[in-house]
Amino acid sequence: MIEREPVITRFAPSPSGRLHLGHAYAAMVAFDAARFSGGYFLVRMEDIDRGRCRAEFEDAIFEDLSWLGITWAAPVVRQSDRMGTYSEAIARLDKMGIIYPCFCTRVDIRGEIERSPTAPHGPEGPVYPGTCRHIPHQERLERAARGEAHALRLDIDKALEITDPILTWNERDEGMSRAYPQRFGDVVLARKDTPTSYHLSVVVDDAAQGITLVTRGRDLFDATGIHRLLQSLLGYPVPRYYHHKLITDDRGKRLATRDASLSLETLRKNGSSPDYIRYLVGLAKS
Repeated sequence: MIEREPVITRFAPSPSGRLHLGHAYAAMVAFDAARFSGGYFLVRMEDIDRGRCRAEFEDAIFEDLSWLGITWAAPVVRQSDRMGTYSEAIARLDKMGIIYPCFCTRVDIRGEIERSPTAPHGPEGPVYPGTCRHIPHQERLERAARGEAHALRLDIDKALEITDPILTWNERDEGMSRAYPQRFGDVVLARKDTPTSYHLSVVVDDAAQGITLVTRGRDLFDATGIHRLLQSLLGYPVPRYYHHKLITDDRGKRLATRDASLSLETLRKNGSSPDYIRYLVGLAKS
């Protein structure tokens, strides 16, 4: 589908491994939408996880994209350079009274859920039971001052009280979709050692870069509910979305970075061409 007006799209990989066919499809969908509309295609590195992200993988991503015939507008934004911006967004949300520290470990949370057979489940599994939501303010300050490890969670109920009761977005080819952020419960927006999370950084960065069409996998469709809520709270514009199909292996399983046999590097070394990659992912006819 060709866009009626110029759009700004982006491809935002994590430089923690080689690109595979699924990445290629996502990049080409975003690139094609921008190119055919006369818009702009951007590359953003989601390199928050410094333990897994490496410079050589970033270089390899640029190599693979160039081989596919994809070009991008400068500069390339790296999330690791934007921690101060994410902290500012967290501070804004904190002033609204909708952020609280959570001192629970994963073991604590799992145990709490196991003790509650009626614990609600959301798109990403069991929903956090809100154990730390009602800790008194003074106790929160004291525990944080002692250096206790904690995450910062969004109080979903309070957040929904101060924003539009009905949040929607425009899904390309499908029309208006309703957002249900409450399905995720009190999501983590930041941790003590990392002042952001995927949900927060993707919303902040898309707004900062003026992205007008977000293209990404269908597995992130439900997560758009959280992103719409954050956009509303932070006063950001709402882009259009296109949640496209996922590329899977022969067993129907979503591809992962560890699938070396389907990496673009391996396919290229085995004689595949960019046109053949387009054919493999369904963007070109034989």
